[in-house]
Amino acid sequence: MDWSIQQIARLSGTTSRTLRHYGQLGLLAPSRIGANGYRYYDAASLVRLQRILLLRDLGLGLPAIGELLSGQTDDADALGAHLRWLRQEKDRLDRQIGTVESTIEKLRTGEGLMAEEALDGFDHTVYRDEVEERWGAKSYADGDRWWRGMSDGERARWRERQDSLLTGWREAAASGIPVGSEGAQALARRQFDWLSGIPGLPAVDREYFVGLGDMYVADERFAANYGGVDGATFVRDAMRIFADREL
Repeated sequence: MDWSIQQIARLSGTTSRTLRHYGQLGLLAPSRIGANGYRYYDAASLVRLQRILLLRDLGLGLPAIGELLSGQTDDADALGAHLRWLRQEKDRLDRQIGTVESTIEKLRTGEGLMAEEALDGFDHTVYRDEVEERWGAKSYADGDRWWRGMSDGERARWRERQDSLLTGWREAAASGIPVGSEGAQALARRQFDWLSGIPGLPAVDREYFVGLGDMYVADERFAANYGGVDGATFVRDAMRIFADREL
């Protein structure tokens, strides 16, 4: 069974033009082309398109997606990795949804609100002592003031950017692409830009950037963000190459 390009565009919420563009880039070839010149896609094409759309949602560009797809030959394994990270994100969002629902209920009933309950899933102070020890109390105060000064929407967008970056790193590390590849270096650039936008941090120069990469591997708390030591090592090595080239 297969589907026409118009059917796939409608079902996926994209356009025929986008699907043809994916084909031109070698990301999504049609399973056959009819006598009328129309493109048709089979079940394997649908699975590949699902992976492309997932990676796009994570913020990866098309060149990086191409590298990831070429490095993963087993669709089930690749989608298994996607599923694990989506479940982690769902757990985080479920926790925040529960917090907000509880807050609304207690505000309506006049029941006392505990700080721990109101902030569950939103804690940004867990590294306060470490930040102050490494970079001084002013650095923490600047960052804390910046965080508290943002609107709820701005915080949500910042978290989305952070989560997208972390997930992109995990995807890249699991795919087996080289740390010096375009996809890995695009993530390193995003890492640099993300760090440079956080008030309170020292100037993100080469020494600082490389040092953070080393810390991601050495500290299991940070390594966990990247899927463990292997993932953090991938991030560190990609950051080193970016620093050598750009900083």
